Order: sequence, then C-alpha cells, then structure tokens
Amino acid sequence: MPTSAAESALEASSGRKRDSGPMPPFTLPITEVLVVAECWQTEPGAEAVIHRAVAAGVTLLDTSDMYGPHTNEILLGKALQGGVREKVELATKFAVSFADGKREIRGDPAYVRAACEASLKRLGIDCIDLYYQHRIDKKVPIEVTIGELKKLVEEGKVKYIGLSEASASTIRRAHAVHPITAVQLEWSLWSRDVEEDIIPTCRELGIGIVAYSPLGRGFFCSGAKLVDSLSEQDFRKHMPRLQPENIVKNAKIFEHVNAMAAKKGCTPSQLALAWVHHQGNDVCPIPGTTKIENFNQNVGALSVKLTPDEMAELESCAAAGEILGDRYPQMANTWKDSETPPLSSWKSE
Repeated sequence: MPTSAAESALEASSGRKRDSGPMPPFTLPITEVLVVAECWQTEPGAEAVIHRAVAAGVTLLDTSDMYGPHTNEILLGKALQGGVREKVELATKFAVSFADGKREIRGDPAYVRAACEASLKRLGIDCIDLYYQHRIDKKVPIEVTIGELKKLVEEGKVKYIGLSEASASTIRRAHAVHPITAVQLEWSLWSRDVEEDIIPTCRELGIGIVAYSPLGRGFFCSGAKLVDSLSEQDFRKHMPRLQPENIVKNAKIFEHVNAMAAKKGCTPSQLALAWVHHQGNDVCPIPGTTKIENFNQNVGALSVKLTPDEMAELESCAAAGEILGDRYPQMANTWKDSETPPLSSWKSE
C-alpha cells in the first residue's frame, strides 16, 4: 500500500499506544466512501470524491451490499477502474437481506456464499480484501457463519474476515474458528460503551478496531443545528439522541468540544475525529462523506495533536452517563443483541 504525508501525520499525532497484538493488514489512514446510496445516485461528483481520497493517500475503502441496497458497491466498482483497485484495500459487508421487500439478518452458509459472489460481481473484482458480517444473525451459531467465510478465504475470494456490531463473547467464538482481522463498531466521543469490554477483547486478541460514525452521525460538525438540516428521509431524524427531549442536554457536549476546538484552531469535527485517532495505532476511524471539502477537513484532523490533559478533558465532558438517548431507535441488531446459539444446536440443511 502507498504511504503518504497523511499517514505520517497520523503516526505523529497518535498520542496513545495500543495495548498488544499485531497491526491489522491494512494501512492508515482510511475513510469510508458510503452514505445512503441514494445520495450517491444523485451526487454527480461521487466518483470524484473517491478519486480525491485515493490521490490523498487513503488506502482502505469501505462499503456494504446493503447501501442502496447494492448501488454503492456498483458505484465503487466503477471508481476502482483505471488502476485505482491496485492502490487500495477494499472492504464490504453482508448479512442484511432485503428479499421480497423484507429486511432480514442472515448468516447461514448459503446466504454468505451467495452474498459474496454477488458483491464480487458488483464490484468487478476477484477477491474482497476485508469481508465483514455487517450484523450478527442470532439464529445461526457464529461458528457456522465464520466457517463458511473461512471456506471463501481458502478459495481466494476473501482475504480477511471482519465482524461489525458483535459482542465480546461473539468475537471470541468467531476468532476461535478463523482469525478475525477487524471489528467495526461505533466509537466516538458520544458512543463509548464499547470501551468496557469489546475494545479490550479486540486488543487481547490482536484484532484491528474500525470506528464508524466517529463524528457522532454528524453531531460533532454542527451540534443541535444538525437536526434542522436533515430531510424527513434521513434516518438520523429519528435517532433518540437527536430528539427534542435529549438534544438540549446533548448539545452542551458539542458546545464544550466547539470551545476547545476554537482554542486549538481547528473545527469541532476535527477535534472529535482527532480524539478517535489518538486511541491507538490499532484504531481506524472511517468518517463518511459525499463532499470533497468535508473529506479535506477530515484529513486535516490528522494534524491535530492532543495532550493527555486535553484527551481527559474531552472524555470528561462526554462521559457515558452524560449522553441522553440510545444510538438507534431500537437497539436490536447491535452488539448488545448479538449472541448466537451454541454450535451444538446447528443442524445443517
């Protein structure tokens, strides 16, 4: 993978060292090239954002078959042409099915294989670098799902396996079947419950940590003003943390971050992103964007250096008990609801 000034800036700005375990097999920095796929369909400059990111030194592009569904993978497949594919690691995900208009989480072997084949075709590639189970199917033992992914690795269709929104116990069970390269989870100044059990588990096992929504779904860009800018179709409109009964108190956290950012000469979003970068070299935040100017601002966060005292101040103003509202309207299909049956219960079809 290519190196860049941005990567050097990340290493220089990383004030905390990881606890243990090897570096994940992808390089930093990375960014996410997704949002709701409909946004990409109406954004004529979508491919330009991807090409700008790669030119800037981004080496991991992250998507999923559920974005659209499917249209984001198709977009990314087009953007990978012309020699771009050779410059990046590519991650995508499976598990959320929309068959017959019904949303369902699936991790059965037949679905895993079919989903992988379909993603390979849409992306126009022969092998997926990092293939995540997007959400955990509670009907299927995790060992069964990972067992099928292991076969795809052996067949050369997948290089590395990842999990998203998995509990610590589920991660351990999966890792016992085949090494898990990365766990994707929501980690930001206002989503820190993963620090109690999941982060330590990943570090004990040497698993890379990929932090999605590091800007709090955009909250750390504009605070309470974010709500006014959301369309009725934007799922964030219904997030508990952005509801009237919660937003007033949550906005105070943004005001504190904004004040600190002003003193440091950066934006509040850059400060919030820098906090995630400083968690260690095993942590890869993936802020999503559809605009080049926002991408450039995210890259600027790599140059924001935080002292231990500044890290502590940010953490004190955004302690877990200070945030009102859950991450999702219903906390189903998150790591808190991801335990699967024992392997002994599985009867293959």
